[in-house]
Amino acid sequence: MSNEISALATIQRQILWNRLIAVVEEQAQIMIRTAFSTTVREAGDLSAGVFDLSGRMMAQAVTGTPGHVNSMAESVLHFLAKFPAATMKPGDHYITNDPWLGTGHLHDLTVVTPAFHRGNIVGFFANTAHVIDVGGLGMGPDARSVFEEGMYIPIVKCFDQGKPNETLFDILRAGSRLPVELEGDVFSLCACNDAATRRLAEMMEEFSMDSLDPLAMFIFDASRRATVAEIAKIGQGTYSNEIFSDGYDEPVKLCAEMTILNDAVEINFAGTSGLAPRGINVPPAYTRAYASFGLKVVIAPEIPNNWASLAPFRMKIPAGCILNAPRPYAVCARHLIGHLLPDLMMGCLHQTTPARVAAEGASSLWNPPLRGGSGVSGQARGNRKIIPDFEIITFNSGGTGARPGLDGLDATAFPSGVRTMPVEATENVAPIVIWRKELRPDSGGAGRMRGGLGQIMEIGAKGDLEFAVSATFDRVANAPKGREGGLNGANGVVQLKSGEKLRTKGMQVIPDGDRLLLLMPGGGGMGEPTSREPARVARDVRDGLVSADNARMLYKVETDERGQLDEAATRKLRA
Repeated sequence: MSNEISALATIQRQILWNRLIAVVEEQAQIMIRTAFSTTVREAGDLSAGVFDLSGRMMAQAVTGTPGHVNSMAESVLHFLAKFPAATMKPGDHYITNDPWLGTGHLHDLTVVTPAFHRGNIVGFFANTAHVIDVGGLGMGPDARSVFEEGMYIPIVKCFDQGKPNETLFDILRAGSRLPVELEGDVFSLCACNDAATRRLAEMMEEFSMDSLDPLAMFIFDASRRATVAEIAKIGQGTYSNEIFSDGYDEPVKLCAEMTILNDAVEINFAGTSGLAPRGINVPPAYTRAYASFGLKVVIAPEIPNNWASLAPFRMKIPAGCILNAPRPYAVCARHLIGHLLPDLMMGCLHQTTPARVAAEGASSLWNPPLRGGSGVSGQARGNRKIIPDFEIITFNSGGTGARPGLDGLDATAFPSGVRTMPVEATENVAPIVIWRKELRPDSGGAGRMRGGLGQIMEIGAKGDLEFAVSATFDRVANAPKGREGGLNGANGVVQLKSGEKLRTKGMQVIPDGDRLLLLMPGGGGMGEPTSREPARVARDVRDGLVSADNARMLYKVETDERGQLDEAATRKLRA
């Protein structure tokens, strides 16, 4: 009988765990549906989660990015250090965009809200969202310190028992180019946390729960044991890898030494390049976030993400390196370096678990922050026309690396997981015209499994008038690498339609009559190209993904003018 009771208790806890995930997923979906910024409602650049009274993340929403979720997992502890749980009341909401206490740069707002049941505080809900504008130089890598990058909001109370902190909102409205959007986003973040607290209270009432502690202990114990068990299946040892970013004005080297123990994985980033003078530095929480994600997707992808499943991944980030930026270094474009960390981790893991590891991909998002109007062109003079003032970011991606048994994904955000923004969403809120948005043929690295394709975008302002881009692009000088004989993906290209090459980082003006042309990188291939089935190569040719010339030169596959496989010519090429 006791065994039956124990089994029933375990089943009920599992049901509660799943119910908790449903609560935080609703939290995230409410944020998407009520957000003002296109970065949230269109791209899903956000995170949502529930935490126990000690500030440990119990569950996260399925919707969201690893950089937000895994660095937000550290944030609640910082909030509790300033505002102890005993001082909190129902209807209180706390906010910050501190890059070192939140998720890595000033454009991310993190809101923490206490949850109450029967008059007692039982836990916390937290969320993070990327907003379009917080003043300063705007989104981009040009700043030389965090003070140039925008408004710096310490951990403060933004709602006191349901009443807004009007002083804070006055500051937010005055400090942003998009005051309505920014204020609306803050209300959205608080509203979704409010909804989550109500859902949690309903759940606890339904299951006669007085506390989340027993459920938290069940989640943490099961998650840690499962993660450790998966780590134990991997060959113990020490493995090293390095990867290069284009950097701002010189290349950046990222180094990792991975030691796999029986119950943990330790990463040492010694040898990584030093701090940069511009805004591509990475706060340590963001480094831990994406490095942990790169480990988890290979080692324990099926285990839910929470405090305990992340705990076995330990990081040593040397002081003075670009992955351990101290205040007040500029960090606005920290994703350009941070998004390369899963590729860095997989390069180590490929040496011990090659069957689980993908080739390198475009990785870093290609998100052109665009700006126009008087802030770029000055005032209209004579017959000169300028477009209305605007500030917008559009989210786009290159291709992912090929997998051991599958081709890479085309134009897909990995590791960030954000959605590509529809053309219409951008054109609806800014005087921008996206003239081309299509897959980039031959950009996927050739291999037994082909790398995912990048895409081509041609962007102009209405009337082809002058506007500016704050370039935040990588993988132009350093293409994504293939594995096991697979070829590299195509390098990215940033230029004007007229042909002039642009810098990959920093604010630049697109002159009247010209357009911005982006050719995004493709993912690396996996395995020797000549081991790819000829029929699959021919299908790629028919689909316009691979040119007939590259099919012949790289894959040794001959096709006719209709893209049909020429078997005899192919046998001769491969002989």
